[in-house]
Amino acid sequence: MRKASLGQLEVSRLGLGTMGMSAYYTGARADDAESIRTIQRAIDVGITLIDTAEIYGPYINEELVGRALKGRRDEVVLATKFGQISHPRLAARGLSVRTDNVEEIRSLDSSPDNIATSVEGSLRRLGTDHIDLYYQHRVDPDTPIEETIGALGELVRQGKIRYVGLSEAAPQTIRRAHAVHPITALQNEYSLWTRDPESQILPLLRELGIGLVAYSPLGRGFLTGQIRSTDQLEADDFRQSNPRFARENLEQNLRIVREVEAIADEAGATPAQVALAWLLAQGNDVVPIPGTKKVSRLEENAAADAVELSTDQIGRLNALPAPAGARYADMTSIDR
Repeated sequence: MRKASLGQLEVSRLGLGTMGMSAYYTGARADDAESIRTIQRAIDVGITLIDTAEIYGPYINEELVGRALKGRRDEVVLATKFGQISHPRLAARGLSVRTDNVEEIRSLDSSPDNIATSVEGSLRRLGTDHIDLYYQHRVDPDTPIEETIGALGELVRQGKIRYVGLSEAAPQTIRRAHAVHPITALQNEYSLWTRDPESQILPLLRELGIGLVAYSPLGRGFLTGQIRSTDQLEADDFRQSNPRFARENLEQNLRIVREVEAIADEAGATPAQVALAWLLAQGNDVVPIPGTKKVSRLEENAAADAVELSTDQIGRLNALPAPAGARYADMTSIDR
């Protein structure tokens, strides 16, 4: 697989998001053995960027990734995230961190004390002595970004992390953070389904030399063409409450899928491959991390690296209408 650049960090043009192996899409149906095979197969086909977070599960996804990478750690760029669990607040409330109720423990906290606790837990669960790319998962409104990035810079000096990332941060926050310590990557939702980063975020990242890691590059599965109704989703699938999957919006959004399918037929590719190829055409500093827990889907996604869309096809995709409905019911980007 060809390479891409996140700041000074070289990675494969496509990464692998592992969230769905343990959280939000899986419930009791997780198949750890197949997930581990998927991660290992990703490495075999040249994918080097593996993405997880302590909130996924919580915790169990990092443990899963750690098991999958045993003996192969040096073959990957390992990324994880902190900041959606407040360990000091949990301790003060006497709560166990081992809980199936993520909402019970979700709490934005990017204070230096919490970072110090979080990184040690992630290192232990991942079975490694360093994290290649450590993201602030969401901006903490109670901690100035300068304090957070200062603490992360100290972790770089200690060798516990190599590079610093942000996720879903506002432009001014990115600029302030980068002034304290170089930011290597910003992780944001970006796809034919969500093109919000194009107006302000991407120009800023290119000004500062920061890469964009695109999560949900397949529109939470919608761009694959496999979802025509929420009746196809399990009752506990979080997409059941996502506004873009609501009945009043779904039919409008299928217009996007139909054009992707038409171009896929022309290109001899699958809709998922077309959606990923469009993202890859946006620049060598844009790295999609499609998530899957199946080897077959992993191989399909990886093959998008070889799909070349024509100028006309890219133009038609660029002209697609914006989707109906908000991408999250309560999504915000806090400048702090």
